[in-house]
Amino acid sequence: KGKGQKGKKITLKIAKNSIRISFDGGRRLDLSHMGITTFPKCILKLADVDELDLSRNMLKKIPSSIQKFQKLRWLDLHSNQLEELPKAIGTLKNLFYLNICNNKLTTKKLPEELNLLKNLCILNLGLNCLDSIPTSLGALKELKELSLFDNALTTIPNNVKNLPNLKKLNAKRNPFPDSTKQEEHADSIKCIENLYLVQEKDLCSSCLKMCQDERDKPNKLKNVTPRPSKKPSFPLLLTPNSSAKHNQEEWRLK
Repeated sequence: KGKGQKGKKITLKIAKNSIRISFDGGRRLDLSHMGITTFPKCILKLADVDELDLSRNMLKKIPSSIQKFQKLRWLDLHSNQLEELPKAIGTLKNLFYLNICNNKLTTKKLPEELNLLKNLCILNLGLNCLDSIPTSLGALKELKELSLFDNALTTIPNNVKNLPNLKKLNAKRNPFPDSTKQEEHADSIKCIENLYLVQEKDLCSSCLKMCQDERDKPNKLKNVTPRPSKKPSFPLLLTPNSSAKHNQEEWRLK
């Protein structure tokens, strides 16, 4: 059967021929970019694979039967049309990589059971319709990389930002309020001010003096009374600019 309106039909034979061996010797079922609109039931017979790639298709739903893939450690569902995830996804205890970027997921349809994925190291939730992040994700203590870019987030829970193993957090292009940005900027400055590379006792006298001089420079600059300076004059520019502004206003009125 061809693609048609129902999308491409995946048979067990096609699925078996789509199994690849990953770089670390695992078995990967790669059904990406195949025009699939519904989850192929036949692949449940191949539930012993280590990796499953269903990315770049037209899937709107993942069934609860995904729980049969108990060996799964790598699941890629990015670039589909998913509006929700099943609660059963929380049963995939061996999962360390989950990519559900570029879908239509909302916060309400994000199952709380995601917090059961205790071995998850990489989670990509970017390019969805999330307006908040559940605090329950703070239970993912092994998480190293979290992508939240291009959503509708105004804040990120502290227990998620402060996960013990988190190394990368991408939250670009979210409508965070200016105050949040300012606080984050201030926090980064505080971190720099409290960073000590060496102790004074470990420096020779000349190096210590040089470091102290560099440290005192900002304070010296603050105490210097600014000298009166001549206001720069650009006689050749003032008149044309004024004329241009005046002419623009006249042009708009016309």
